[in-house]
Amino acid sequence: MSTAQTGSSKSSEAWRNWAGNVVSRPVREVTPASVEELTAAVRRAAEDGLKVKAVGTGHSFTAAAATDGVLIRPQLLTGIRTLDRANGTVTVEAGTPLKRLNLALAREGLSLTNMGDIMEQTVSGATSTGTHGTGRESASIAAQIKGLELVTASGELITCSEKENPEIFAAARIGLGALGIVTAITFAVEPIFLLTAREEPMTFDKVTSTFDELHAENEHFEFYWFPHTGNCNTKRNNRSAGPEAPVSALSSLWEDEILSNGLFQAVNSLGRAVPATIPAIAKVSSKALSARTYTDIPYKVFTSPRRVRFVEMEYAVPREALVETLRELKSMVDRSNLRISFPVEVRTAPADDIALSTASGRDSAYIAVHMYKGTPYQRYFTAAESIFTAHEGRPHWGKVHTRDAAYFAAAYPRFGEFTELRDRLDPDRLFANGYLRRVLGD
Repeated sequence: MSTAQTGSSKSSEAWRNWAGNVVSRPVREVTPASVEELTAAVRRAAEDGLKVKAVGTGHSFTAAAATDGVLIRPQLLTGIRTLDRANGTVTVEAGTPLKRLNLALAREGLSLTNMGDIMEQTVSGATSTGTHGTGRESASIAAQIKGLELVTASGELITCSEKENPEIFAAARIGLGALGIVTAITFAVEPIFLLTAREEPMTFDKVTSTFDELHAENEHFEFYWFPHTGNCNTKRNNRSAGPEAPVSALSSLWEDEILSNGLFQAVNSLGRAVPATIPAIAKVSSKALSARTYTDIPYKVFTSPRRVRFVEMEYAVPREALVETLRELKSMVDRSNLRISFPVEVRTAPADDIALSTASGRDSAYIAVHMYKGTPYQRYFTAAESIFTAHEGRPHWGKVHTRDAAYFAAAYPRFGEFTELRDRLDPDRLFANGYLRRVLGD
């Protein structure tokens, strides 16, 4: 153990991500207590010839945060810096967990417009990899950013927005950790509102044949298809005038904890041990959750507890290609001897203007495939990926994929804009690692 002058620093043991599929061994870890300490840690790493990566809660399934150099942990850089009601913004430290942000905003009578379905990640980790929810008009968390502060490879602290350093702002909202270490984020917020959630089962054929209508009629629509069945669960979230009618404590305990986590954990463990049981289990699991309707504040509707660990691949395809892509995926699973115990998740997002957003320049639909932690996933993901890429798919930056810089140069019209900015901000690749070399080039 050694102590540095730049915050808490220690010789590091192996680091593992949330899913356990990525392991790295940094030379040292640093937990800065201020932006000044973080800046000093970046400068010292450069002097020592070490690469630098920041990591949040490790919810990425890729090696985006892995390093054999200096690992920055931002858990002391948390909390709200400023709240500007007049302009509808909040500025938060980069290490703030989304859960803490949501709770703090709710106490102030405010909310983000949209969010993903889990809130364990830090704000910087979630936005840097393009975390999103589902929405007809409201886009990803990164698209709600109004300003960023980051430390560059030179140790300079810079701020950016649409008016200040706009070329950096266009890229750094989803920066993959390649442009610098984010230290604070300014989000657009609005007065807190109510959402009515309507959850109900629906057949695969009905969902796919009426998808355009379901998408058009609902502010937030998503569904889950259970492989080996023709069954789906759907969720429609729309703004409501109230009254508030939250899920009862008993219903929450039964459906969200016992069924969706406890029992789901057990059946996945059984499926991993005896794969032949999975199709029969899927038929039961796909009918386990009953229809329900409830009305609550946004984060209580958008997010769910996710305690069953898994590995995930997710691709964004043009929204108009969703139904064909999903039908091809189902056909592939039906023809194969694959045994898949996790449902396939489908969401949407409108086009945005972020250089490396999976929805950059086009209305998009997301198809996410999962496998239970510890279950071989490569054959399933490889087959799924070949379908997704045939439909001009863009993989989520924080989820398993095999694409490289050549693929992304063709998939993203503004890819060259991003890499040129990277050359300017990090010419010596202080923030590089194996993952970034693959997806961005040297």
